[in-house]
Amino acid sequence: MADSSPRHRHRHHAIDYVELAVTDLDRTRRFYADAFGWRFTDYGPGYAGIQDPDDPAEEVGGLRLDDEVRAGGPLVLLYSADLDASVDVVTSAGGRVVDGPYAFPGGRRFSFTDPSGNQLGVWSET
Repeated sequence: MADSSPRHRHRHHAIDYVELAVTDLDRTRRFYADAFGWRFTDYGPGYAGIQDPDDPAEEVGGLRLDDEVRAGGPLVLLYSADLDASVDVVTSAGGRVVDGPYAFPGGRRFSFTDPSGNQLGVWSET
């Protein structure tokens, strides 16, 4: 029988997750909870995952503690079915890897800048 649940389906190289850098994690978490009813999964003192409102076991984004919130806003994360191949295509296309690949609690990821200097990330479950 096919799974008919509304679970998030990751798509290769599609926008999958948005991460907001914050200078005060507790205050920001309270703000989004009070303003929009968002719920969170805590991963320690420096990170809180934003739960999908339809499925709290899934996440749609996160709040990342950072002493300096960088100009340019949120970090957009793409999903990859093959992270190492994504590193190769990013660099071949003219992007510059600025961090990683590295392991994190959900898998592996890296960050890159595009030719205009926008920073994005790519993650994979493996």
